[in-house]
Amino acid sequence: MHMSDGIVSAPTSVLFGVIAAVTVAVSARRARAELDERTVPLAGLVTAFIFAVQMVNFPILPGVSGHLLGGALAAILVGPYAGVLCIAIVLVVQSLLFADGGISALGTNITNMAVIGVA
Repeated sequence: MHMSDGIVSAPTSVLFGVIAAVTVAVSARRARAELDERTVPLAGLVTAFIFAVQMVNFPILPGVSGHLLGGALAAILVGPYAGVLCIAIVLVVQSLLFADGGISALGTNITNMAVIGVA
């Protein structure tokens, strides 16, 4: 589920932005142990597949859409830390290029779908 801009207040958006940034930074550092010659290409394929599948949306509420949450699939295939990175990349691209979710809600979306979805 992507939240668009204006769904959450500015302080909430900032809080979840900080949580998402810290979690993605920790995941990037720890993903080095998970990634090797076999899993790096797999992580790219998983990211591309989840991106394609998440582009199929269905409406839930005004301004909110739902779709497959690929965090569990990414965690199973490439590990939890690399899985967080895969989903975070998908969410950033969807937010910036396709306006799927909002820039101010990006931290909230990463926390909900990448961090909690992988956990």
